[in-house]
Amino acid sequence: MTQANATQDQTVQLDIHPVAGRIGAEIRGVALHGDLPPATFAAIRAALLRHKVLFFRDQVHLDDAAQQGFARLFGDTVPHPTVPSRDGTQLLELDSQHGGRANSWHTDVTFDLAYPAVSVLRAVTVPAAGGDTVWANTAAAYQDLPEPLRELADKLWALHTNDYDYAATRVNPSDEGLKRYRELFTSALYETEHPVVRVHPETGERTLVLGHFVKKLLDYSSADSAHLIAVLQGHVHRLENTVRWRWRAGDVAIWDNRATQHYAINDYGDAHRVVRRATVAGDIPVGVDGRRSKAVKAGVRNEGAAPANQSAGAAQRQAA
Repeated sequence: MTQANATQDQTVQLDIHPVAGRIGAEIRGVALHGDLPPATFAAIRAALLRHKVLFFRDQVHLDDAAQQGFARLFGDTVPHPTVPSRDGTQLLELDSQHGGRANSWHTDVTFDLAYPAVSVLRAVTVPAAGGDTVWANTAAAYQDLPEPLRELADKLWALHTNDYDYAATRVNPSDEGLKRYRELFTSALYETEHPVVRVHPETGERTLVLGHFVKKLLDYSSADSAHLIAVLQGHVHRLENTVRWRWRAGDVAIWDNRATQHYAINDYGDAHRVVRRATVAGDIPVGVDGRRSKAVKAGVRNEGAAPANQSAGAAQRQAA
Protein backbone atom coordinates (compact mmCIF):
# COMPACT_ATOMS: atom_id res chain seq x y z
CA MET A 1 0.00 0.00 0.00
CA THR A 2 1.36 3.44 -0.89
CA GLN A 3 0.37 7.03 -0.36
CA ALA A 4 0.17 9.83 -2.91
CA ASN A 5 0.07 13.54 -2.12
CA ALA A 6 -3.06 14.98 -3.72
CA THR A 7 -2.92 18.59 -2.51
CA GLN A 8 -0.72 20.61 -0.19
CA ASP A 9 -3.06 20.09 2.74
CA GLN A 10 -4.68 16.72 1.99
CA THR A 11 -3.34 13.22 1.40
CA VAL A 12 -5.30 10.45 -0.29
CA GLN A 13 -4.30 6.88 0.34
CA LEU A 14 -4.70 4.54 -2.63
CA ASP A 15 -4.53 0.77 -2.48
CA ILE A 16 -1.72 0.35 -5.05
CA HIS A 17 -0.27 -3.04 -5.94
CA PRO A 18 2.67 -3.09 -8.38
CA VAL A 19 2.23 -5.79 -11.01
CA ALA A 20 5.77 -5.87 -12.38
CA GLY A 21 9.10 -4.49 -11.18
CA ARG A 22 9.52 -1.60 -13.60
CA ILE A 23 6.04 -0.82 -14.90
CA GLY A 24 2.40 -1.31 -14.04
CA ALA A 25 0.28 -1.22 -10.89
CA GLU A 26 -3.24 -2.27 -10.00
CA ILE A 27 -5.34 0.16 -7.97
CA ARG A 28 -8.08 -1.41 -5.89
CA GLY A 29 -11.12 0.06 -4.20
CA VAL A 30 -11.77 2.95 -6.62
CA ALA A 31 -14.82 3.19 -8.87
CA LEU A 32 -13.87 5.32 -11.86
CA HIS A 33 -16.18 8.11 -13.04
CA GLY A 34 -16.02 11.70 -14.19
CA ASP A 35 -16.89 13.16 -10.78
CA LEU A 36 -14.03 11.75 -8.72
CA PRO A 37 -12.95 14.03 -5.86
CA PRO A 38 -10.02 16.20 -7.01
CA ALA A 39 -7.72 14.75 -4.37
CA THR A 40 -8.47 11.18 -5.46
CA PHE A 41 -7.86 12.00 -9.11
CA ALA A 42 -4.63 13.82 -8.27
CA ALA A 43 -3.42 10.69 -6.48
CA ILE A 44 -4.32 8.55 -9.51
CA ARG A 45 -2.47 10.94 -11.82
CA ALA A 46 0.62 10.83 -9.61
CA ALA A 47 0.49 7.03 -9.60
CA LEU A 48 0.22 7.01 -13.39
CA LEU A 49 3.34 9.15 -13.80
CA ARG A 50 5.21 6.80 -11.48
CA HIS A 51 3.98 3.41 -12.75
CA LYS A 52 3.28 4.36 -16.43
CA VAL A 53 0.22 2.07 -16.65
CA LEU A 54 -2.56 1.53 -14.10
CA PHE A 55 -5.13 -1.26 -13.94
CA PHE A 56 -8.60 -1.15 -12.41
CA ARG A 57 -10.55 -4.40 -12.18
CA ASP A 58 -14.28 -4.85 -12.66
CA GLN A 59 -15.35 -1.30 -13.58
CA VAL A 60 -18.60 -2.76 -14.90
CA HIS A 61 -20.55 0.41 -14.04
CA LEU A 62 -18.82 2.31 -16.85
CA ASP A 63 -20.58 2.86 -20.15
CA ASP A 64 -19.20 4.80 -23.13
CA ALA A 65 -20.24 8.20 -21.76
CA ALA A 66 -18.84 7.52 -18.30
CA GLN A 67 -15.55 6.24 -19.71
CA GLN A 68 -15.17 9.40 -21.77
CA GLY A 69 -16.15 11.53 -18.79
CA PHE A 70 -13.45 9.94 -16.66
CA ALA A 71 -10.85 10.38 -19.41
CA ARG A 72 -11.66 14.10 -19.56
CA LEU A 73 -10.29 14.51 -16.05
CA PHE A 74 -6.84 14.15 -17.64
CA GLY A 75 -7.54 16.79 -20.29
CA ASP A 76 -9.39 17.29 -23.55
CA THR A 77 -10.35 14.01 -25.21
CA VAL A 78 -9.77 13.65 -28.94
CA PRO A 79 -11.04 11.20 -31.56
CA HIS A 80 -8.73 9.07 -33.65
CA PRO A 81 -7.62 11.20 -36.61
CA THR A 82 -8.73 8.70 -39.27
CA VAL A 83 -10.73 5.79 -37.82
CA PRO A 84 -14.37 6.73 -37.08
CA SER A 85 -15.45 6.95 -33.45
CA ARG A 86 -18.35 5.03 -31.98
CA ASP A 87 -21.60 6.80 -32.75
CA GLY A 88 -22.08 9.82 -30.48
CA THR A 89 -18.68 9.50 -28.76
CA GLN A 90 -14.97 10.09 -29.31
CA LEU A 91 -14.18 6.47 -28.44
CA LEU A 92 -12.18 4.23 -30.76
CA GLU A 93 -13.58 0.70 -30.80
CA LEU A 94 -11.19 -2.14 -31.60
CA ASP A 95 -13.26 -5.15 -32.59
CA SER A 96 -11.36 -8.31 -33.48
CA GLN A 97 -14.05 -9.29 -36.00
CA HIS A 98 -13.47 -6.10 -38.00
CA GLY A 99 -9.69 -5.90 -38.13
CA GLY A 100 -9.07 -4.33 -34.72
CA ARG A 101 -6.05 -6.39 -33.63
CA ALA A 102 -3.04 -4.16 -32.92
CA ASN A 103 -0.56 -6.97 -32.43
CA SER A 104 2.74 -5.16 -32.85
CA TRP A 105 4.67 -2.81 -30.59
CA HIS A 106 3.53 0.80 -30.83
CA THR A 107 2.82 4.04 -29.05
CA ASP A 108 -0.64 5.35 -29.96
CA VAL A 109 -0.91 7.68 -32.96
CA THR A 110 2.73 8.84 -33.11
CA PHE A 111 2.18 9.70 -36.76
CA ASP A 112 0.33 12.81 -35.49
CA LEU A 113 2.25 15.87 -34.32
CA ALA A 114 0.86 16.15 -30.78
CA TYR A 115 0.03 12.48 -30.26
CA PRO A 116 -2.09 11.49 -27.24
CA ALA A 117 -0.77 12.00 -23.73
CA VAL A 118 -2.97 9.41 -22.01
CA SER A 119 -5.10 6.49 -23.18
CA VAL A 120 -7.98 4.92 -21.23
CA LEU A 121 -8.95 1.44 -22.45
CA ARG A 122 -12.04 -0.48 -21.32
CA ALA A 123 -12.57 -4.19 -21.98
CA VAL A 124 -16.09 -4.89 -23.28
CA THR A 125 -15.83 -8.46 -24.58
CA VAL A 126 -12.86 -10.70 -23.87
CA PRO A 127 -11.92 -14.23 -25.00
CA ALA A 128 -12.04 -17.08 -22.51
CA ALA A 129 -8.29 -17.37 -22.99
CA GLY A 130 -5.77 -15.14 -24.73
CA GLY A 131 -6.05 -11.52 -25.83
CA ASP A 132 -3.75 -10.13 -23.13
CA THR A 133 -2.04 -6.76 -23.60
CA VAL A 134 1.61 -6.07 -22.80
CA TRP A 135 3.07 -2.63 -22.05
CA ALA A 136 6.72 -1.55 -22.06
CA ASN A 137 8.39 1.29 -20.14
CA THR A 138 10.23 3.46 -22.68
CA ALA A 139 11.86 5.56 -19.95
CA ALA A 140 13.43 2.48 -18.36
CA ALA A 141 14.48 1.29 -21.82
CA TYR A 142 16.29 4.58 -22.42
CA GLN A 143 18.04 4.39 -19.07
CA ASP A 144 19.21 0.85 -19.85
CA LEU A 145 20.97 1.88 -23.04
CA PRO A 146 24.78 1.81 -22.92
CA GLU A 147 26.04 5.38 -22.64
CA PRO A 148 27.39 5.60 -26.23
CA LEU A 149 24.05 4.35 -27.56
CA ARG A 150 22.14 6.84 -25.39
CA GLU A 151 24.29 9.65 -26.77
CA LEU A 152 23.53 8.51 -30.31
CA ALA A 153 19.80 8.12 -29.61
CA ASP A 154 19.66 11.66 -28.22
CA LYS A 155 20.62 12.95 -31.68
CA LEU A 156 18.34 10.74 -33.82
CA TRP A 157 15.11 11.81 -35.49
CA ALA A 158 12.55 9.53 -37.13
CA LEU A 159 9.74 9.83 -39.63
CA HIS A 160 6.43 8.40 -38.35
CA THR A 161 3.47 7.64 -40.63
CA ASN A 162 0.09 5.92 -40.47
CA ASP A 163 0.78 4.29 -43.85
CA TYR A 164 1.64 1.14 -41.93
CA ASP A 165 0.96 -2.36 -43.21
CA TYR A 166 -1.00 -4.10 -40.46
CA ALA A 167 -1.33 -7.11 -42.76
CA ALA A 168 2.37 -7.81 -42.38
CA THR A 169 1.76 -8.96 -38.79
CA ARG A 170 -1.25 -11.18 -39.55
CA VAL A 171 -1.41 -14.88 -40.28
CA ASN A 172 -4.23 -14.20 -42.76
CA PRO A 173 -3.39 -10.81 -44.34
CA SER A 174 -6.21 -11.17 -46.91
CA ASP A 175 -8.92 -10.99 -44.24
CA GLU A 176 -11.64 -8.61 -45.47
CA GLY A 177 -12.18 -7.01 -42.07
CA LEU A 178 -8.49 -6.21 -41.83
CA LYS A 179 -8.44 -4.82 -45.37
CA ARG A 180 -11.37 -2.53 -44.61
CA TYR A 181 -9.81 -1.40 -41.31
CA ARG A 182 -6.56 -0.50 -43.03
CA GLU A 183 -8.46 1.51 -45.67
CA LEU A 184 -10.06 3.53 -42.88
CA PHE A 185 -6.77 3.88 -41.01
CA THR A 186 -5.05 5.41 -44.04
CA SER A 187 -8.04 7.43 -45.33
CA ALA A 188 -5.94 10.52 -44.60
CA LEU A 189 -2.15 10.33 -44.58
CA TYR A 190 0.05 11.70 -41.82
CA GLU A 191 3.82 12.02 -41.65
CA THR A 192 5.62 13.57 -38.69
CA GLU A 193 9.26 13.96 -37.71
CA HIS A 194 9.83 13.20 -34.02
CA PRO A 195 13.01 13.03 -31.95
CA VAL A 196 13.82 9.42 -31.07
CA VAL A 197 14.27 10.67 -27.49
CA ARG A 198 11.73 13.11 -26.08
CA VAL A 199 11.73 14.88 -22.73
CA HIS A 200 8.59 14.04 -20.79
CA PRO A 201 6.74 17.32 -20.10
CA GLU A 202 5.70 16.36 -16.56
CA THR A 203 8.43 14.11 -15.16
CA GLY A 204 11.45 15.35 -17.13
CA GLU A 205 12.36 11.75 -17.96
CA ARG A 206 13.82 10.91 -21.34
CA THR A 207 11.75 8.35 -23.24
CA LEU A 208 12.18 6.54 -26.54
CA VAL A 209 9.67 7.42 -29.28
CA LEU A 210 9.61 4.38 -31.56
CA GLY A 211 7.15 1.60 -32.46
CA HIS A 212 5.56 0.38 -35.65
CA PHE A 213 4.65 3.83 -37.02
CA VAL A 214 8.34 4.64 -37.52
CA LYS A 215 9.13 4.52 -41.23
CA LYS A 216 12.81 5.47 -41.12
CA LEU A 217 15.47 7.43 -39.30
CA LEU A 218 16.27 10.78 -40.87
CA ASP A 219 19.66 11.10 -42.62
CA TYR A 220 20.30 7.33 -42.60
CA SER A 221 20.13 4.77 -45.38
CA SER A 222 17.27 2.30 -45.29
CA ALA A 223 19.58 -0.51 -44.20
CA ASP A 224 21.30 1.47 -41.44
CA SER A 225 17.97 2.89 -40.31
CA ALA A 226 16.41 -0.58 -39.99
CA HIS A 227 19.38 -1.89 -38.01
CA LEU A 228 19.43 1.03 -35.57
CA ILE A 229 15.67 0.93 -35.05
CA ALA A 230 15.84 -2.81 -34.34
CA VAL A 231 18.61 -2.30 -31.76
CA LEU A 232 16.74 0.47 -29.94
CA GLN A 233 13.36 -1.25 -30.17
CA GLY A 234 14.91 -4.42 -28.78
CA HIS A 235 15.74 -2.54 -25.60
CA VAL A 236 12.15 -1.31 -25.29
CA HIS A 237 10.48 -4.71 -25.18
CA ARG A 238 13.05 -6.55 -23.06
CA LEU A 239 10.98 -8.57 -20.59
CA GLU A 240 12.42 -6.61 -17.67
CA ASN A 241 10.72 -3.47 -19.00
CA THR A 242 7.27 -5.00 -19.53
CA VAL A 243 4.04 -5.86 -17.78
CA ARG A 244 1.29 -8.19 -19.05
CA TRP A 245 -2.39 -7.87 -18.17
CA ARG A 246 -5.00 -10.62 -18.37
CA TRP A 247 -8.29 -8.90 -19.13
CA ARG A 248 -11.69 -9.44 -17.62
CA ALA A 249 -14.78 -7.72 -19.03
CA GLY A 250 -15.12 -4.37 -17.29
CA ASP A 251 -11.41 -3.90 -16.62
CA VAL A 252 -9.85 -0.51 -17.38
CA ALA A 253 -6.21 0.22 -18.18
CA ILE A 254 -4.80 3.75 -18.22
CA TRP A 255 -1.35 4.42 -19.64
CA ASP A 256 0.99 7.33 -20.12
CA ASN A 257 1.33 7.26 -23.89
CA ARG A 258 4.43 9.48 -23.71
CA ALA A 259 6.39 6.86 -21.77
CA THR A 260 5.13 3.48 -23.00
CA GLN A 261 4.60 1.16 -25.92
CA HIS A 262 2.07 -1.68 -25.96
CA TYR A 263 1.17 -4.84 -27.85
CA ALA A 264 -2.22 -6.60 -27.99
CA ILE A 265 -1.48 -10.32 -28.26
CA ASN A 266 -3.34 -11.96 -31.13
CA ASP A 267 -3.50 -15.52 -29.77
CA TYR A 268 -7.25 -16.10 -29.47
CA GLY A 269 -8.20 -17.25 -32.97
CA ASP A 270 -11.83 -16.64 -33.88
CA ALA A 271 -12.90 -15.70 -30.36
CA HIS A 272 -14.43 -12.26 -30.00
CA ARG A 273 -12.52 -9.39 -28.38
CA VAL A 274 -13.83 -5.81 -28.13
CA VAL A 275 -12.10 -2.93 -26.33
CA ARG A 276 -12.89 0.79 -26.44
CA ARG A 277 -10.30 3.53 -26.04
CA ALA A 278 -10.55 7.16 -25.04
CA THR A 279 -7.51 9.30 -25.73
CA VAL A 280 -6.42 12.56 -24.15
CA ALA A 281 -4.78 15.28 -26.24
CA GLY A 282 -1.03 15.51 -25.97
CA ASP A 283 1.60 18.16 -26.58
CA ILE A 284 4.25 18.51 -29.29
CA PRO A 285 7.31 16.44 -28.27
CA VAL A 286 10.54 18.24 -27.46
CA GLY A 287 13.90 16.58 -28.01
CA VAL A 288 16.98 16.67 -25.81
CA ASP A 289 18.31 19.66 -27.76
CA GLY A 290 15.06 21.62 -27.35
CA ARG A 291 13.84 21.13 -30.93
CA ARG A 292 10.15 20.35 -31.36
CA SER A 293 8.59 17.71 -33.59
CA LYS A 294 7.52 18.81 -37.08
CA ALA A 295 4.52 17.80 -39.21
CA VAL A 296 5.37 16.85 -42.81
CA LYS A 297 1.87 15.76 -43.85
CA ALA A 298 -1.16 16.43 -41.69
CA GLY A 299 -4.28 14.60 -42.83
CA VAL A 300 -3.67 14.64 -46.57
CA ARG A 301 -6.61 12.90 -48.23
CA ASN A 302 -5.71 9.44 -49.53
CA GLU A 303 -7.61 9.21 -52.81
CA GLY A 304 -9.56 5.99 -53.15
CA ALA A 305 -9.58 5.24 -49.43
CA ALA A 306 -12.65 5.02 -47.24
CA PRO A 307 -14.15 8.34 -46.06
CA ALA A 308 -12.55 9.40 -42.77
CA ASN A 309 -15.76 10.96 -41.41
CA GLN A 310 -17.86 7.83 -41.81
CA SER A 311 -19.57 6.69 -38.61
CA ALA A 312 -18.17 3.69 -36.80
CA GLY A 313 -21.44 1.83 -37.23
CA ALA A 314 -21.43 2.30 -41.00
CA ALA A 315 -17.78 1.35 -41.21
CA GLN A 316 -18.35 -1.88 -39.33
CA ARG A 317 -21.35 -2.77 -41.47
CA GLN A 318 -19.22 -2.38 -44.58
CA ALA A 319 -16.36 -4.33 -42.99
CA ALA A 320 -18.61 -7.20 -41.92
